[in-house]
This record gives sequence, structure tokens and C-alpha cells, in this order.
Amino acid sequence: MKLTRRSFLATTTASLAMPAIARAQGAPVDLSIQFVSPGVNKDLFAEISRQFMAKHQNVNIVVRAPEEDYEGLLQNNLRAAITRSLPDIAFHGLNRQRTLLERDISVDLTPFLKADAETDSLGYSDNLLSLGRIGGKQIGIGFELSTPVFYYNLDLVRKAGGNPDALPQTWDDLIKLAAAINALGGDVRGLFFDWTITGNWSWQSLVLSHGGAMTTPDESRVAFGDAPGRAAIAVLRRMVDDGKMPNLRPETARSDFITGRLGIIMQSTAQLGRYNREIGGRFPLKCGRFPLTSSSARLPAGGNAAMMFTHDAARQKLAWEFIKLATGPVGATLMVNATGYFPGTTIPATREDMLAKFYRDNPNHLVGVSQQDVITGWYAFPGQNALKITDVINDGLQTVVSRERTTEAAIDAIVTDVQSLLPRQRS
Repeated sequence: MKLTRRSFLATTTASLAMPAIARAQGAPVDLSIQFVSPGVNKDLFAEISRQFMAKHQNVNIVVRAPEEDYEGLLQNNLRAAITRSLPDIAFHGLNRQRTLLERDISVDLTPFLKADAETDSLGYSDNLLSLGRIGGKQIGIGFELSTPVFYYNLDLVRKAGGNPDALPQTWDDLIKLAAAINALGGDVRGLFFDWTITGNWSWQSLVLSHGGAMTTPDESRVAFGDAPGRAAIAVLRRMVDDGKMPNLRPETARSDFITGRLGIIMQSTAQLGRYNREIGGRFPLKCGRFPLTSSSARLPAGGNAAMMFTHDAARQKLAWEFIKLATGPVGATLMVNATGYFPGTTIPATREDMLAKFYRDNPNHLVGVSQQDVITGWYAFPGQNALKITDVINDGLQTVVSRERTTEAAIDAIVTDVQSLLPRQRS
């Protein structure tokens, strides 16, 4: 569904219950936060907020109505900036930070990092911090991070003659296995590649895994129309033609996978916690790496970063404390246990009282982490048309999945339309 047709959630707020002692001390300071994906994050943020308020009993965390995706949250906050009603903290998609910086909405967190004596103990590596660093400013701290993976129903893999201990490493093998699962018949289908994931993340994954790029280094020209991008869109069509991938809504595909009617699905690692809960013991689930086809292959880091919007000095101090709790070892441990994301701090994985045992007992969670060796930034198109470009690419990919256009006609049309939406370069 296009953004122009997506209903805009009201920014009415719902306060989490504050400790009784805070009420006894007088009216607390309200600190507002906003995030996405309530189905994944609602309980998680409730617990982080509870722990924060237990330590800061003069603060009441106010949770604004969450958005379903990063585009919705960006639209919400851009409108709120006009009416001066921004939340104090928001957790934006990594690829949407740039737009907020260009609109002078985000607060540079560099001074807070440098002034805080606890920074070195939070486990922020420079590589992970770089995901929130744009134009020399640290405008975000990574919270929920992800890479694209394939989820396999091992019962269906075995029935189709596949080897659960040697899952596909190439597109050829993956598409061949998908076709074999589809051939089992009945209501079983082989594969769904979720090309609709927010911010063209799936499309970027395909292009970058083939060694391509979204634009040229100077951002003057669309680059995904070059050879790697054309190979990437051909793979998408092969999933449809050879792998028998149906033209489904993502929600339908997820439901089919959870109920055992779909053999393979490509999603973010973010879905792992949900799949574990909803599949239960229905079938054995295993994650596999995303195929890479080039020596220069990369995968875009998905997920979100904590961003500060308040410019009030006193509120900034509190907002920074919340960001530290959420993105540091404590919040990261809560987050990994509740989702399939990996954290922006390296500490929990090394501590037995945090995530060391969890990762040993849950090897599926390590697949996304293992792909950090090829991780790169989630590209954000420049200029005022960034959101529109997202829609243009999605609309073009739909014509490939629905077989309305050939891959060559589709990629040519997408490139032409996106090129027209890029900022004009000054001579």
C-alpha cells in the first residue's frame, strides 16, 4: 500500500503507569518516546520504560502511538516538527536518519558520548556506531539491528529431498529447493521473498549482494540499473518463474509459513522471536545465510537507532539516560530475548548473565550476527523525495513479481523515475 493511502495514526499519547513514589513526590517529568512495530516492540518498550522509571522516579515515560513501519514514523515526525510536537526520543529506521538530519530535527549525540564517563562501559563499537553517524554527527545509537536471512521449515526441506545440514548457499540451489518443495503439492508452497520490506531494504539486499550500489558515489546517478542491479532483478523474477513464488501479501506469506504451508521465507532477523513463539513445536525452524554472488558483496544493516529530538537541556539529560539504558547492555539483553534483532553493543554476548548462554542455546540468532562481516549502511536517498523514491521502487518491483513487465523493462522504468526524483546537482 502506498504511503499516500496509509492512514496516519493520531499522536495521542498513552502514559505507562508511573511508580507510586513518583506520584507522592509531585508531578513527574513526562518524557515521550515513539517506535515502530508494536506487535514486536510494545511489551519490550514497556519493560525498558518500567526499568527506567524505577531508577528515575521523577520521570514518567509517555509512549506515543507506535507506527507500523519506518515510513509511517518518519511521516508522523515530519508533521510533528511543523507543529512543534515531536517526541523527545524516537527509534527511526537507519535509512531514515538522513532525512531527519537534513531537516535539522535530530540532535547530535556526540557531546553526550564524549562527556559521559560511562560511555566506554556501554560496549559501543565504532563500526556499529557508524550506522548512526552521518555528516560527522552521531545522530543515532543503534538499538535493534538486523540482516536479511532465509527461514526454512526443515520438515518440508526433508520431504523435498533437501539436506537440513547443508542449506542453500547460492540462488540456484535455493530456487531449486523452493521448486521441489512447491512440487510436494496440496496447499504447500515453496518460497516467498519479501521484497516489500520497508525502505526498499530487500531490494538493496539483492543489489548489494551482487556487488552493486544504489547510486554513484557522488549520488548524481542511479547505479542499480548497472549490471549488478540487472542481475539482482533477474533473480527476483527467477524466484517467481522457476521457484514458483506466489504473488502474495507479506502477511499472508508469514501466516502460511507459521502454519507450515510455506517452506522458505526471506525476512529480517527481526522476525525470529515472533516465529519462535508462533510456530511453537509445529515444525523445526532453521535460519540460513543470504546468498552472496560477488567478492564485493555487502548486505545493508536493517533496524533502527535511538534519536533525540528534544532541545531542552534538562530533558536532554533524561533522554540521554533513556537512550543509554535502551541501547546499552541492559536494554540490549531485553531486546534480543524479545526479538530476533542483534544489539548495537558488544558486551551482552560476552556475559553469562546476559546473552552468552542465550546465543549458545539459540543458534538461529547467530546467523544474522554472523553476517556482520559483510554489513554496510542501509542507503538513504538524498533530498525531499526520499519517501517517494521508496514507493517508486516498490511499485516497479511489483510489476516483476506480478509478471506485468519483463525485468529489463521494469528496471529501465524504475531507474528513469528514480533519477528524475534525485536532487539536481549544482554545476
